[in-house]
Amino acid sequence: MSNTKQHTIVSVVRDYGARLFNFIRGRVNTDEDAEDILQDVWYQMSNMVNIDEVESISGWLYRVARNRLTDKYRKKKDLLLEDALPDNSEDDLRVIDILTTEDDSPELKQFKSFFWEELMAALDELPENQRQVFVWNELEDMTLQEIADKTGEKLKTIISRKGYAVKHLRNRLADLYNELNIL
Repeated sequence: MSNTKQHTIVSVVRDYGARLFNFIRGRVNTDEDAEDILQDVWYQMSNMVNIDEVESISGWLYRVARNRLTDKYRKKKDLLLEDALPDNSEDDLRVIDILTTEDDSPELKQFKSFFWEELMAALDELPENQRQVFVWNELEDMTLQEIADKTGEKLKTIISRKGYAVKHLRNRLADLYNELNIL
C-alpha cells in the first residue's frame, strides 16, 4: 500500500470512524455487530485501487455500510420470516404483513426500523404533491377520491401523482425488496 493511500485511509478513519460507527450501531443489536460491519467497510475501502477518485467519500462509506447492514438482514431473513408469520400463514408474504405483525423480537424491530428509515428517505426524494398523495393514501388510509376532494384537484391528477410516487418508491426500494426476497 502506498504512503499516500495509507495516509488517506488513516485520515478517513479518523474523520468518519465515530460517526459511521454510531450510524451502524443504531441499526444493530450489539457493539460487536457494529464493529464487525464497520470493519467490513474499512476492509472494502482498503481494497480500493483508486480511493482518490471517489467523489464523495462520505457518501461511499454510508452506502457501503447500508449494503453491509442489508447483507446482515438478508442472512437473518429466514429466521425473521418464519418467526413473523403465524403457523397457518401462506407462503405469499408481503412487507406490510411483516411491518404490521405484533412480534416484538429484536431482529424484527431492527428490520422495521431499517425499512421505515429507507421508506422515509425515499419519500423525501419525491416532489411534495406526490409525497403527500402517497402518505395520505397509503399511510393515512384516505381514498384517492377523498384526496381529490380535499385538494380540489381532479381525480386523474391524484391518480397520476400516486402512480409516479409508487414508481419512484418501487425503483428506490427495489434493492431492499430483492435482498429480502419478499416481493
